Amino acid sequence: MEILRFSIHYGLHFILPGIIAYIFFKAHWEKAWLLMILTMLIDLDHLFAVPIFDASRCSINFHPLHTYVAGAGYILLLFFSKTRIIAVGLVLHLITDTIDCSWL
Repeated sequence: MEILRFSIHYGLHFILPGIIAYIFFKAHWEKAWLLMILTMLIDLDHLFAVPIFDASRCSINFHPLHTYVAGAGYILLLFFSKTRIIAVGLVLHLITDTIDCSWL
């Protein structure tokens, strides 16, 4: 069961952004995919937690960049063309982590 959780979680983090980039940002999908992958840098907020990684901990509303308030900010970024690709990556990241929390 743990391998399924791992596969879904990281598939959603890496493969789904590639699919979305290819469908919605076809002219420059490679750049869009890379930018969406780079949004995983929000996981740097895990460095402030003790312990840094806990498989039984839900990231949503625990880490500062994984809160509902931060998520609302990421959703607002969807409305601006200059930040849209990054916003899609951030929102997908939070959705993925929310799905992961349902396994706990």
